[in-house]
Amino acid sequence: MKKAIFLLLAIFFLASCQSKPVTGEKVTVTDGSYQDISPEELNTMLKDKDFVLVNVHIPFAGSIVGTDLSIAYDQIEQNLSQLPADKNSKIVLYCRSGRMSQIAAEKLVSLGYTNIWNLKSGMVEWEQTGYELED
Repeated sequence: MKKAIFLLLAIFFLASCQSKPVTGEKVTVTDGSYQDISPEELNTMLKDKDFVLVNVHIPFAGSIVGTDLSIAYDQIEQNLSQLPADKNSKIVLYCRSGRMSQIAAEKLVSLGYTNIWNLKSGMVEWEQTGYELED
């Protein structure tokens, strides 16, 4: 009986330790919406990466480990061939402060992309939270 109770407690403990899925904060724009996320949420997402991570900051000022692409925020439409062809694919954007990635997110949503995520306060808050950048 003690073993059964211990086993149930262990299962409950392990289940409660699993991280919750990241949902972000929905931002509604004219042609749809995207999700704003915090550094903590992006860090959680990077542990089980299922998205394309794009640095849209210009000029280059470092990148987050795991970055797949660097595309200038104001050149995103001209570089769609670098992004997944499936407009439902998850794409996470970031820049230095969050403004350039917000502009890029709005542009991609206007072009029909449906699974866009934005690091709300960019690399500034990423570093302030204690995460590192690479050169």
